[in-house]
Amino acid sequence: MTGTTGNVTPPPVTTEENIAGLKSSLDFGIEKAVNLLGIENGFYGNALLKLMLPPEAQPVIDNIKLIPGGQELVDKAILAINRSAEDAVKEAVPIFKTAIKNMTFSDVMNVLFGAENAATEYLRSNTLSQLTAAFAPIVSESLAKPLLGNVSTNETWNLLSNGYNNIAASPIGMIAGLKTFNVNLEQYVTQKALEALFIKVAEQEKAIRTNPVE
Repeated sequence: MTGTTGNVTPPPVTTEENIAGLKSSLDFGIEKAVNLLGIENGFYGNALLKLMLPPEAQPVIDNIKLIPGGQELVDKAILAINRSAEDAVKEAVPIFKTAIKNMTFSDVMNVLFGAENAATEYLRSNTLSQLTAAFAPIVSESLAKPLLGNVSTNETWNLLSNGYNNIAASPIGMIAGLKTFNVNLEQYVTQKALEALFIKVAEQEKAIRTNPVE
């Protein structure tokens, strides 16, 4: 009995295998993105993604010397806000995975042959409203946790914002033209955390497209 030698041509990859492979890659990328953000300093230690004070709180920065212990309070508030984002972002994984599981053949083809951020944009369009709704109570809970020592983010924030607003509302503050401010901290942290999450997802998508071994 004789046989032939040489390279054996592998069977062609089926459409089902392509779809399964893409979904598996997206699952991996999502988990990695969330894991990178959901650790201590995942936000705070990243210069691009670090949450700063809300824009409405700029008067605090401009008049920091008027607030007793002002700079220390600002630093603590920024750290606390980032700790809350790091704590909350881990809840995104199941929502993303549901969207990936529900991808149709057309969705998969659009991702495979689309722009380098096609998967990220698919996830954004199919999960953003759900993520925002799901994140709000999670962020609210995180803001109330004593994540920094025995003090919650809400307590730290209230010390800072009330300290400034009390000065702004005083006769001296009114003479100086200071204005009080109010911020929906839950809404701000939710928005910023999701923005950062999609930036990380896009980074993972680019890594997978550049190096499929990823």
